Amino acid sequence: MNLQVVWFKRDLRTVDHQALSAACEAGPVLCVYVVEPDYWQLPDTSNRQWQFVRESLIDLQEQLQRLGGALWITQGDMVETLTRLKQRFGTFTLHSHEEQGNAWTFERDKAVKRWCHSDGVTWHEYAQFGVVRPVKRRVGKFYEHWFAFMSEPQAELSREIDFVTFDEPSINLAVDVTQDEYPCLKRQSGGRTQALVTLESFLTRRSERYRGSISSPLTAPTACSRLSPYLAYGCISLKELVQQTDATQERTVNSYWRKSLNDFAKRLWWHCYFTQRFESHCYMENRPLVPQMAQLEPAFDAVKFEAWKHGRTGWPMVDACMRYLHHHGWINFRMRAMLVSAATYSLGLPWQPVAKWLAQLFVDYEPGIHYPQVQMQSGQASNSILRIYNPVMQAQRLDPDGVFVKRWIPELQNVESAWLFEPWQMPNKLKQQAGWHDDFYYPAPLVDFEQSHRQIKAAIAELRSRYNLQPAKGFNERRRQPASRKKRRTKSQLDDSQLSLF
Repeated sequence: MNLQVVWFKRDLRTVDHQALSAACEAGPVLCVYVVEPDYWQLPDTSNRQWQFVRESLIDLQEQLQRLGGALWITQGDMVETLTRLKQRFGTFTLHSHEEQGNAWTFERDKAVKRWCHSDGVTWHEYAQFGVVRPVKRRVGKFYEHWFAFMSEPQAELSREIDFVTFDEPSINLAVDVTQDEYPCLKRQSGGRTQALVTLESFLTRRSERYRGSISSPLTAPTACSRLSPYLAYGCISLKELVQQTDATQERTVNSYWRKSLNDFAKRLWWHCYFTQRFESHCYMENRPLVPQMAQLEPAFDAVKFEAWKHGRTGWPMVDACMRYLHHHGWINFRMRAMLVSAATYSLGLPWQPVAKWLAQLFVDYEPGIHYPQVQMQSGQASNSILRIYNPVMQAQRLDPDGVFVKRWIPELQNVESAWLFEPWQMPNKLKQQAGWHDDFYYPAPLVDFEQSHRQIKAAIAELRSRYNLQPAKGFNERRRQPASRKKRRTKSQLDDSQLSLF
């Protein structure tokens, strides 16, 4: 028996699944998912992510059952699991999608490759995004490769599939694999079924307001696609999403709505662009993209870090966003950028613990998106423009009536609008009228915003001058996105200086 083993990782679906499609064509198929306990103890993983994956696995089991198959779920080390499979079935062929994960998954994959080589097992890996691996094989321009990949037909499954079951039963999926500091009571549900519901609501209704509505935390939860966790864990394929977005845009008559869909389509390109950068510079998970920036790395201040991570910085918009993130496991891009800016520029915290804490909170955590964005928003890419967000101005612009802030900071419920975004300026009498006392109050900012930014700007300017620093290759925010495969755009249409996602 020429057994074909399909190893599911961040590709929890059966539609447009190239690894499963190729395996079905080659012989009898065994579908496998391995819960790896060591992975779920990493500082950038969390129980909220696991619970999303757990729901996605249950949905995947149902998808395979409808095809006449099953998913064998086990727990442990991947190499040990493969050894058990070989002892039971003999030599087999392994199929999986490439994973642009963190350093741990990369080392795990290298260990699997070594095992396959030593045990005579062929391992076929397939691209899931428009990302080229290995990087040294990349030819031509990235965007040409991306458009060509997204234009290819989606992978289809054979009508008759010979599924194989393993003697050993699947494990029961634990509800918890680790302990989160905050329960994520309003996170999105996992699974392809919910992904399709979210996609349908976005393309048929919500995407009309995408353009101009994704910056404010008031409008972003419905205006944004909310598909990022489903892409992160492969409940829906990026190719599938790109093609459906293109088709919807083609038949949309409303010009504003078409522009909204076009804006969204551009961000799908940026998704892979940054993932490709991460593939090329995977060290950015732990080191600055521009090495000289490490000279400015501040000492870790536990008091400031705890205040930031718990939403007690004294800046209402920053704290409201952090508390919202605790509860939902998602927040829009601009507010993510503001959280990074407040931590690294304003509070002077090292970027690494900031990146790990946010990674834990994001249900849609994708290393290939997360680390490039953190590096850019904290200046580690030596950006020509410092992305410093003034939390008071952001609140006044994006939440002028204080609806969002008051919803997430009960300490400010009785504060008058005139003082809402700078409550530390209130006279003591007004603080008392707001109901503040020793056990219930809102703190003053830990630092002076203007002073801290003058200092960091001066330090960065001096470092740039000393070393003649340039932005990290591929991270210059003035870079322009290529033209669509449908038509060439003008220069003004190509410029996307925000480099924002979803």
